[in-house]
Amino acid sequence: MLVDIRETVEFLSSLMKKAPDIGMITGTGLGNLTKNIVVDFRLPFEKIPHFPTSTVEGHQGNLVGGTMAGKYVLALEGRFHLYEGYTPREVTFPVRVMAMLGAEYLFMSSASGGLNPQFETGDLMVVTDHINLKGVNPLVGQNPDDFGPRFPDMSRAYDPHLVRLARETALEQKIYLRQGVYVGVLGPSLETPAETRFLRMIGGDAVGMSTVSQTIVGVQTGMKILAIVVITNMNLPDCMAETSLDAVISTSEKAGPSLSNLWEGIIGNL
Repeated sequence: MLVDIRETVEFLSSLMKKAPDIGMITGTGLGNLTKNIVVDFRLPFEKIPHFPTSTVEGHQGNLVGGTMAGKYVLALEGRFHLYEGYTPREVTFPVRVMAMLGAEYLFMSSASGGLNPQFETGDLMVVTDHINLKGVNPLVGQNPDDFGPRFPDMSRAYDPHLVRLARETALEQKIYLRQGVYVGVLGPSLETPAETRFLRMIGGDAVGMSTVSQTIVGVQTGMKILAIVVITNMNLPDCMAETSLDAVISTSEKAGPSLSNLWEGIIGNL
């Protein structure tokens, strides 16, 4: 895998004007978050050596390189999931590529179900911690020295300074920003009322099928992590409403402009 990463890094380096400051990953219905990037290149995933391809509706499947708020950004329009049949190492392959290219920060957005009854559909939530219920860890297996420490510390997986910066930037922009714990599950089926009740009982504020694996690898590589999720539907176990992927995408797209401006403000304030 290390050889594949190096080959991908060499390929992308030939397209980039400079090493990236920031790696960014967008989620379901959030591909337009890259609209504020002054684009140098946009490549479909299938044209990048060793990259997986996104198979989920709402994930555009492009890698974008360019400048936002004075920083060079390498952004994924879409991401990969374990439920698509990829291995944990395949899912996190782009994170290792970004780290080896020199990115100091990893910024992520995704669609999530709300568990905290005080939240509302369409809210934005900055992640302060996570619970990994995927049943797998992307660090299992061989650990070359280039990957980072074998047992990375996860006590501050989501950088406290970046969380504070996100809250301050949201306040400047008059955006109401929630904060809380993200529970990562395998998917692709959505949660039952009993599962929702359990996730809330163990401390979850939002639930989703991404973010956690990428965070773990990002921490191992030494990147500073910030994740902001869109609450696309509320999971209230005593009055569960049916939802669909179309509804999730629609809510994500409506939240996109505010989230895009928030990201640009955060990057500008780094």
